[in-house]
Amino acid sequence: MFVEMFQLLFTIVSIEAVLILTLGFGTPARRVVVKLLDLSKQGRGPLVAKTVAATMLVLFGSVMFSTIQINTRVSESGGVANSTDQVMFANRLLEAFLMGTVLFLAMVIDRMHYYTRELQITRRNLEIAVKKGKTGA
Repeated sequence: MFVEMFQLLFTIVSIEAVLILTLGFGTPARRVVVKLLDLSKQGRGPLVAKTVAATMLVLFGSVMFSTIQINTRVSESGGVANSTDQVMFANRLLEAFLMGTVLFLAMVIDRMHYYTRELQITRRNLEIAVKKGKTGA
């Protein structure tokens, strides 16, 4: 069960990292990624994204609560943890870290997309103003 979830979370983190790198550098793929992100933010896309993010946030809170419970149980038993608690704590900690990373990278992608669009609009307006300035002078 844990292996499939970790594989999924690592895959999502890898895809998000590639998207961030694509948005960060002015490559031909950047235009495609911006168009795809524009399309994903139309229609029901934002609602689906917010629902998935809220679900992941609730799961993140649940995992953190479980991690705190394990830590409390270990500290109550005199600071000695059995092997089951150690394995569960490590799995929960990795799961919480990966979910937090996925949520953070999603926010970074959203902001980078926003600033990339604003930069394109500003450049377009600047080019129009320069052309008007040349023809008017």
